[in-house]
Amino acid sequence: MQTPHIRPATPDDYSDWKILWDGYNAFYGRSGATALPETVTHATWQRFFDPAEPMQALVAELDGRLLGLAHIIFHRSTIALGPSCYLQDLFTNEAARGQGIGRALIEAVYRRAEAMGAQRVYWQTHESNATARRLYDAVAENSGFVVYRKAN
Repeated sequence: MQTPHIRPATPDDYSDWKILWDGYNAFYGRSGATALPETVTHATWQRFFDPAEPMQALVAELDGRLLGLAHIIFHRSTIALGPSCYLQDLFTNEAARGQGIGRALIEAVYRRAEAMGAQRVYWQTHESNATARRLYDAVAENSGFVVYRKAN
């Protein structure tokens, strides 16, 4: 397979991005009756292009098709002077998995984070996501932290 071109998303990417976004959300059980409201999807998309927002979207493109996405958020930390980069979402089209697209997206996130002065990149995944965890174990260190959350 050819190497995908990793680049920032553009407003013209919406329809192809939305297909990937819907696939990502379905993977995590957010579809049908539990789907994200369209207002959330729309607001998320708009934030990627608002210079006042700390969110960015990268896409993997090959032969004019989007095959993957990565969404990152830069934020301050109490333990470092520079920002941290949170890789919130990473998704590859199912038909393109195992071809290096996820790794290429992560490496692009690393480069973007370094350019922004971030001292670390981190993310989380569900413990049952064995396929992705094999990649993650190869490109980063498992911090051992457990995530707790409470919805309000």
